[in-house]
Amino acid sequence: MPFEPTVTLAVPEDYSFSANLGYLARSPKECLHRIQGDRLYKALPLPDAPVVEIGAAPGGGLLVAFAGDRGLPSGDVRQDAAAYIREWLDLDTDLAPFYRLAAEDPVLAAAASTHRGLRLVGIPDLFEAMAWGILGQQINLAFAYTLKARLVEAYGAQVSGAGNVYWTFPQPQVVAGLEVKDLLPLKLTVKKCEYLIHVAELIAAGAVSKGMLQEMGCREAEKTLVRIRGIGPWTANYVMMRCLRMKEAFPIDDVGLHHALRHVMRRDAKPTREEILRLSTGWGGWESYATFYLWRLLY
Repeated sequence: MPFEPTVTLAVPEDYSFSANLGYLARSPKECLHRIQGDRLYKALPLPDAPVVEIGAAPGGGLLVAFAGDRGLPSGDVRQDAAAYIREWLDLDTDLAPFYRLAAEDPVLAAAASTHRGLRLVGIPDLFEAMAWGILGQQINLAFAYTLKARLVEAYGAQVSGAGNVYWTFPQPQVVAGLEVKDLLPLKLTVKKCEYLIHVAELIAAGAVSKGMLQEMGCREAEKTLVRIRGIGPWTANYVMMRCLRMKEAFPIDDVGLHHALRHVMRRDAKPTREEILRLSTGWGGWESYATFYLWRLLY
């Protein structure tokens, strides 16, 4: 038996596994997970990198199976895997207040209705979240995925499980030991090479950590992040959304957000910053989810 089911995860009442699979399948170039039919596969970035298969459980919830050919993991590893998946797939957030405000909001109503059950799928690892933000700066999403795959395949860890090969994201200690010339063959700009190495050095040295940032308020965390070379307001808020889970994070200058608002409003021109501030006055405390749902209208 290639995968042996061992863990069932409870999910919120409004959770839709198919809606979240749809989001996770948005790029065929994704290298850190694989989707086949109605199943999600991933090597988790935990000790021994357990390979899991995730699917909807017959009685409700999510069924997590581990690659049997690698030996069933210990109880501690299974517990850590369950915690990672819950954070990654955002299974512990009560979205009822968001859906109530979205239903009354002319900008959010269609997105919330169309994609109901979608969660803010995260990036639990701080270095991966910051690196993904840096890689995606000033390029289109398809090319960002190409750069990520090159970085992962050059410096990440390769994991085998149930007859397939999986990857985990490079550790900051690995990237911190590189020089710009090592990353240039991946077709990154010199600046992005410098930014990635600098961020990796900070995290590897313990100068910045996920726990440290999560203890701060949203504004303080943003100020701390933008003081890091290569991290501007957009990248800071992206990391706050996807990794730190700060609901009020709001990448207001995001091009995708502007296109989504233009689409919803059926306009040729994107809204001004002042218009966006006015349109978002009712989103207080849910700006990150509003942004994520609006993004989903585009990709």
